[in-house]
Amino acid sequence: MNKPEFTAGLNIAMKIPKAQYEATVAFYRDTLGFEVKEEDVSYAPTVSRTHSVRFGPNTLWLDCVDNYSRPDLWLQLHTDDLDAAAARLAGCGIHPCDEVEPLEGLDSRTHWIKNPAGVVHLLAESR
Repeated sequence: MNKPEFTAGLNIAMKIPKAQYEATVAFYRDTLGFEVKEEDVSYAPTVSRTHSVRFGPNTLWLDCVDNYSRPDLWLQLHTDDLDAAAARLAGCGIHPCDEVEPLEGLDSRTHWIKNPAGVVHLLAESR
């Protein structure tokens, strides 16, 4: 079996309860002065609205999730071999949890995983 390589992705998603969403968008736009842009969310049926924020070399996604009661932070990872990566992670007790957010219409191969602390990561194959 190949030994997969893991690298950090450029996307960070902040899942925000609906009641706190507008104030959070305003914080990044008005208080901090970052460029904030509303984006399409048709690919993620659990997200009702999203805004992107240039956050240094990263993109911070402010995702409005209507049924959340507290915020959550999600990170992105890349791998050169998704199958080998999934096998290696399974050997360490980390299994895909793709049910956390179905993704529709994406061209890349991905899995959602959680680290031992429960932080969600999107593991995407980069070719």
